[in-house]
Amino acid sequence: MSNMTAAPFSSPADRPQPGLRERKKIKTREAIRTATYALVKEQGYDATTIDQIAERAEVSPSTVFRYFPTKEDIVLTDEYDPILLETLLARPADEPVPETMRHVMQEGVRQGIQEDIEVARMRTHLMVQIPAVRSRMMESMSVTGRMICTAIGERTGRDPDSLEVRVYAMSLIGGLMETSLYWAEQGHQDDFASLVDRALDVLEHGLGKETR
Repeated sequence: MSNMTAAPFSSPADRPQPGLRERKKIKTREAIRTATYALVKEQGYDATTIDQIAERAEVSPSTVFRYFPTKEDIVLTDEYDPILLETLLARPADEPVPETMRHVMQEGVRQGIQEDIEVARMRTHLMVQIPAVRSRMMESMSVTGRMICTAIGERTGRDPDSLEVRVYAMSLIGGLMETSLYWAEQGHQDDFASLVDRALDVLEHGLGKETR
């Protein structure tokens, strides 16, 4: 098993910069996302079509489908999984897994929520309101869960496909999704980072005694 506990890059500045072709792809993805968010805000999710998104983003419908297989993917897909994987693998090798995952989850909050709070609110609102979005999010988070399994296996020497690792990783993923739904159901009034901490406390320590 290869040693992946050291940070692949010591800082964001050390990461290889994308080439021209990749920068163009990123720009196109962002244009499609921006067009989708604007249209959904203007007229609602169901009324927004791929043709409208393509026209607003100044690309062809086939280009939209080349980057995003479904409309739900446009709303939900982001670029954060590789960054979070890098964050996880960069943590100290002797750090307890729950402490590592708390740090990684909070970094995910910073990257995915705090840096663009309006988009995060729209995403989670659509997860509550639109069954197709919620279903696609579950599929997407399952893929993230498998990534976490692999990373935990690398860090701990455990079999990433073992029942224990799979249950732990998917408990984290399920907890994060329920926290997102709860946040939206409560009108986004709470601080999401605090909610994530509460969820991680439950996973780490159990329910405990109910306070009234």
